[in-house]
Amino acid sequence: MFSALSVRNYRIYATGAIVSNTGTWMGRVAQDWVVLTELTDNSASALGIVTGLQFLPILLLTPVAGALSDALPKRKVMLVSQATMAILALVMGIWVLTGSMELWHMYLLAFLSGAASAFDAPARQSFVSEMVPPEKLTNAVGLNSASFHSGRLIGPATAGLLIAAFGTGPTLVINALTFVAVIVALLLLDVSALAPGPDRTGKGRARVREGIAYVRRRPDLILIMVIAFMHGTFGMNFQITNALMATEVYGKGVTEYGVTGSVMAIGSLAGALLAARRDRPRWRLLLGSLALFSFFTLFLALAPTFTLYTVLLVPTGLTALTVMVSANAMVQLSVDQAVRGRVMALYMAVFFGGTPLGSPFIGWVGETFGARWTILIATLACGLTAVVATVYVMRSDNIRLRLRASWARPLALERGLALTEPLPEKVT
Repeated sequence: MFSALSVRNYRIYATGAIVSNTGTWMGRVAQDWVVLTELTDNSASALGIVTGLQFLPILLLTPVAGALSDALPKRKVMLVSQATMAILALVMGIWVLTGSMELWHMYLLAFLSGAASAFDAPARQSFVSEMVPPEKLTNAVGLNSASFHSGRLIGPATAGLLIAAFGTGPTLVINALTFVAVIVALLLLDVSALAPGPDRTGKGRARVREGIAYVRRRPDLILIMVIAFMHGTFGMNFQITNALMATEVYGKGVTEYGVTGSVMAIGSLAGALLAARRDRPRWRLLLGSLALFSFFTLFLALAPTFTLYTVLLVPTGLTALTVMVSANAMVQLSVDQAVRGRVMALYMAVFFGGTPLGSPFIGWVGETFGARWTILIATLACGLTAVVATVYVMRSDNIRLRLRASWARPLALERGLALTEPLPEKVT
């Protein structure tokens, strides 16, 4: 489960990352609370716009950023992007502390932070393959997700306590300081032990076109990206839905809102650790976890009490994370190293790029139809995607569905496509 930590460079990087991830989740909770309670009167639309602006640059810039991450040393790209995000987080904290923050300031900072993240994400995703050997890559991807969701487990609850005790300003400043941990970790890495990067030739636009052309030739990658788009656009809006459900449906405050994020992270962390144990995720795992995610979100949306809602966040987080890690690992392990940065950039653009569309839409749904519908949208969109994708895979590779003899075991695909098996050329 932790074999990638035997690699010194990865161990150092992971240590800095978990500190930074914790701070990031603290910052997200504090930012949302500022928007909801200090800059607006619980405006779901404003919160949706802020979230959308954070992810809009990923949609616009990530393909170029992916070409940059393949053309330059990924470590240097990350040093610049992480330092930029630290400065922006510090400015946000200072503006809140001094009482000069306005809603348009938050919009601007959200967009600029998203722009820095657009360059950071593809470099960070593909940098893992330079730190660990191929046989440990799936484990490292799973541990990265575990680190991210460990921060999600600790960060929101800590943010809730800090906001209640000291306010949003100090919490945002602490988030800015946590970026130092990952910057120091990157500086401490043994550069000579990193795997050589791809051939850094060709101009930027040509490199972007090469990455797009590579994906177009791979129908298996296209299908994964369609799943990632639907899951990211309509399913992964809990930053908004948890806030609306806690405040509007159950009448709770910032502490309980922070708890929802931490409880969901329990399931996410479990999913990440289970993913780290798998050598090669398969289609049946990806599609099955997406179907289960849709199942749990249905009950989550209908939960009559805050306690039941909180409990249901655990399996929801587990299945959501399983979808994310499986899709991520399937893409990383099945592409050539020379184009990995660009392919991961396209994957991140697809996964996060739908948020500028999804978040404002979810905010509008919350204000128009109520908070529960913000989750039911995920049930409908992801459930339909799971059904269509399953039928597509079964028909494309003549996979039959059969009921196993034991009633204790669920319906399963008779065989799953191996990670390195692209769909047949006949698929269009």
